[in-house]
Amino acid sequence: MIRKLIIIIFFFLSFASNASRILIPMDESQKNHLKAYGIAFWILKKDVDVDWLLNYRDGSFLLPYNEIYEKECKIRGVSCEIISDGQLSEILFEIAKPDINMELVKLHKAPKIAVYSPKTKQPWDDAVTLVLTYAEIPYEVIFDDEILESKLPLYDWLHLHHEDFTGQYGKFYAGFANAVWYKAEVREAEETAQKHGFKKVSELKLAIAKKIRDYTAGGGFLFAMCSATDSYDIAMSADGVDICENMFDGDPADSRSNDKLDYSKTFAFKDYKLIMDPWYYEYSYIDATRETRPVNEENDVFALFEFSAKWDIVPTMLCQNHTKTIKGFMGQTTAFRKQFIKSEVLIMGENKALKEARYIHGTFGKGTWTFYGGHDPEDYEHMVGEPATDLNLHPNSPGYRLILNNILFPSAKKKKLKT
Repeated sequence: MIRKLIIIIFFFLSFASNASRILIPMDESQKNHLKAYGIAFWILKKDVDVDWLLNYRDGSFLLPYNEIYEKECKIRGVSCEIISDGQLSEILFEIAKPDINMELVKLHKAPKIAVYSPKTKQPWDDAVTLVLTYAEIPYEVIFDDEILESKLPLYDWLHLHHEDFTGQYGKFYAGFANAVWYKAEVREAEETAQKHGFKKVSELKLAIAKKIRDYTAGGGFLFAMCSATDSYDIAMSADGVDICENMFDGDPADSRSNDKLDYSKTFAFKDYKLIMDPWYYEYSYIDATRETRPVNEENDVFALFEFSAKWDIVPTMLCQNHTKTIKGFMGQTTAFRKQFIKSEVLIMGENKALKEARYIHGTFGKGTWTFYGGHDPEDYEHMVGEPATDLNLHPNSPGYRLILNNILFPSAKKKKLKT
């Protein structure tokens, strides 16, 4: 009996000495892809580096072995594997091969995250705050006051979602002018504009857009979804031009607005024309609208591009997933017509047949921006007032994974592999 006990103890001691790392696989074997990102972020918050194995088992994470880390994975329902030094060497050797499309990127400090959102209660949710909360990744909510008080540089990563930087309140006037939430949003925006010395909300929002531009140029990471994407560029291109009709700002829009747009001031889009009709629920022709998209929920998909992990590290990180085909989903801004996308913009996800992009990326100054079309990756057509998506029902959502790739992106630094 004593001899058997000694053998068991020796076995576990031997295993522990070889249990050098924890591998969090991100292929189909992973029980909860979304919470896996939360584990990686949690480790980074402890000032411990995490290795991101790009394209190895669909973007797996490698952690130092610690019993506490292993236990936390189990608590959160995240699949993990304990690997020995020998297994680690085999993995690194495979990744280092020049003909293998894989790479190791070291994640360092956890980014400080800000979400741009109004103080008033809105009748829709935000996919980013939903997934951050589900993955247990901390963030702070800021809005116009904080940005005008120059607090943006305190954050590494900024998210914009269901926002209208043109001052037209999302062009919801036709359907919701008398809704309580709409009136509250207008009142809050007008009070904020007045407090900061602006005559119109459109002037306030343009000032905010310029602050975000400067934040990005200084090295910030900007991520936008839904209407925040095109409305941002439209506001910047319309600097000095009144594009708001009477019900939005009290006076008529400039009838020559479309002739006065300056596309040199935008991040992503060019050559578009505005839809000036205040009763029509679209800002411009950038967005591929329901009427122009011959698809339905069953066949609405887009494909992620495959990039070289060793040479195109940034888009490779942003496209890590366990599938290259992503379900489409609607939004106030759903997809970007490719004819209006600047040539230097990197398209990372598209529906080629429809000539539309869904997921694009670019640089500006020392920073980067990423635009992701649509509102909620697991709710095809999220209507005003509908309940929020329960991510407990979608722990392996590939559409939500793209959001979380962007969350970890600011932490990354390429590490030279040693075989």
